[in-house]
Amino acid sequence: MDPAHPLDGLDALPWASFSHAYGSAEDVPDALRALTGTDAAAASEALSELYGSLLHQGTVYPASAEAVPFLARVAAAGHHAADVLGFLGDMAESEDEHDVAPGGVRASVTAQLELLLPLLADAEPDVRRTAAWAVSHTCAGRTVLSALGTRWAEETEPAVRAEVLAGIARLDPQRGAAEAASVLDPSQPAVVRLAALFARLDADASWTDSLHATMLSLLPADSLRSDFDLERGEPLAAVVEALLGRDLGREREAASALVDAALRDDRAEVRAEGLWAADRACMLSRSAPQQLVEGLRAAAVDDEAVVDMASLLGRLAHAAAPAADVLAPLAGRNPDREDDHADRALAAFVLVAPEQAAPLLAAGLGRRPRALDAATGLWDAEGAAFPFDRELLDAVRSCLSRPAALSGNEPWQLTSLLAGWGAAAVAALPELCAAVPHFPGQASRVLVSVAADCAPSDRDMAVAALRAAAQRDVLPAAKALYDLTGDPAPLLRCLEQELGRGGRDLRDAARTAAALGPRGAALAPLLRRALSDPDQDTKPALDADTALAEALWRVTRDPEPVVAVLASVFDRAAQGQWTRWSVARAARTTALLGPAGRPLTARLEAALDDPVQAPTAVLALVAVADPAALDHAALASAALASAESDADPVGACDALEALGSAALNDDHLRRLEVLADGDARVVRSGVENRIIRQDEAFRDRARALLATFGNTATS
Repeated sequence: MDPAHPLDGLDALPWASFSHAYGSAEDVPDALRALTGTDAAAASEALSELYGSLLHQGTVYPASAEAVPFLARVAAAGHHAADVLGFLGDMAESEDEHDVAPGGVRASVTAQLELLLPLLADAEPDVRRTAAWAVSHTCAGRTVLSALGTRWAEETEPAVRAEVLAGIARLDPQRGAAEAASVLDPSQPAVVRLAALFARLDADASWTDSLHATMLSLLPADSLRSDFDLERGEPLAAVVEALLGRDLGREREAASALVDAALRDDRAEVRAEGLWAADRACMLSRSAPQQLVEGLRAAAVDDEAVVDMASLLGRLAHAAAPAADVLAPLAGRNPDREDDHADRALAAFVLVAPEQAAPLLAAGLGRRPRALDAATGLWDAEGAAFPFDRELLDAVRSCLSRPAALSGNEPWQLTSLLAGWGAAAVAALPELCAAVPHFPGQASRVLVSVAADCAPSDRDMAVAALRAAAQRDVLPAAKALYDLTGDPAPLLRCLEQELGRGGRDLRDAARTAAALGPRGAALAPLLRRALSDPDQDTKPALDADTALAEALWRVTRDPEPVVAVLASVFDRAAQGQWTRWSVARAARTTALLGPAGRPLTARLEAALDDPVQAPTAVLALVAVADPAALDHAALASAALASAESDADPVGACDALEALGSAALNDDHLRRLEVLADGDARVVRSGVENRIIRQDEAFRDRARALLATFGNTATS
């Protein structure tokens, strides 16, 4: 390679025919040229563009592999070498490959080792450091290990030594652990000792008192974080995660001891890192909240500390009850004016100790949006209704009496409180009825739950308000009127208009039509006309068609057209990464058909291999297929695998319940017991403030299934 011309041959490649995250890669040559230019700002912008297109959110593409040789030459020629080497290492690390042979981009980086390995001896420490990161992610273990070993013996710069040791451990964990043993001494630089500690963890070495003391001696460790290994961006939290990942009692105790010690430290920056680690531990371990709650109390040394931990305490909910006393003073501060810190504390308090928090929420209602959001469990199916409180009811009524002053989610939140209280909120009927014209969707929905079991005069008030709105063709009011009175005429009229319009509300209209059952038979032609074109494979179109199919089934009980629609949904969604849940929804609807859905059996069986789709496919197969043709044990395994991979744990429970105990063998029961009683959380992804509650709800469900299956087996 001629260092003066690292881009020789660039224009000879058909870049327009290669693809990256945004389509054609015809823009890549200009970005590569900018990297070799004299304009530093342009080079920085070009590298950012290349990250966005060639490594978009961690995904690599065909153009990524084609760009690697030029990037390696650019680095070897000394153009922004450290930054480019980091980019090459990131691409080599990626296993999220789009239209690329498995390991293809990594192999491209490996092919450039002749250019990259010499950079381990570059004069610039940052280049040496990033070179170690990049080459350690290639697939040439022996060659790279030899080069890293040489560098390890010669290197004196601490940050570089740390990255070289990390690279050795990445390629050969046992060798990395052996090298690490010699640099754990307190006389060694902190960044090297931290790398050595991780090397010992990566080799699955026993966690000792010496390693415990080493980790604590490195705190605060935030300044030692790696620029590259983002999973270890918070060192203490990463150590805790590694220990919990072993899922052994001794390591769980060691993880808790580390976090507890950090939370009780005199230094604020160490307590902050302890809080990050506590957060990680509670998201991963079911026993962590109980073990750490006293340490969290100890770390609540002032209002700022309480605010910092409020989110975690709120997610722990009742498990954080011993720490409720640290939230209460701040949660009740300044109820008559805006106070963000008080709002954050109260938001946690309503989840940790809702009965105690109710009067505080009442006093600050309208000025505590976070707390109101937490109390209503907006979009949170796992949350229980907030406890009834007379002062809070009066405060809600006062807010609803001024509907024009409400904004954002407030109408939904306030009415959700009333819905949770049901008939206990009957005193708010006048305000709810008056609110129907202002926010009909929310007010109408709640009127049903509040007025369903109240006195005839109160019920008549609700019916009159709903009927007036339904006469103005307000669909939510017509649906609520139907639920209260059974009168379908206003709802049919509204649905005829809604289905005729189509558009974004089509799915909801179809669901409402389905609730009519045979009374909605007159809607069948409109439901059929609303189906999407056969070539539409977007998620909204597929989900709307599934809802329309269910509505057709419920109003006509004619399986032939419904099976045809669902078959079309399965076929259109089968190949899409973003339509996996559309298949799952179609499968759940198929289950409603019973044996009439048998023609869809093969499509359901094809969905069993996808953990997202497997639970609903099992449910549907149990409902529609010939029982004698089903491998019940295999279906149980598919459902359990879905829960174990955190794909659809709740659906997995539904599937196991449908299969029954006869389908489960001893191995299945053992796996279910691990899911129910193991320490590792099963639900690990999703909306952050819901994960813990969702996992707790799943654990309760799994335990109930275990008890049922056990009782069945012994009866």
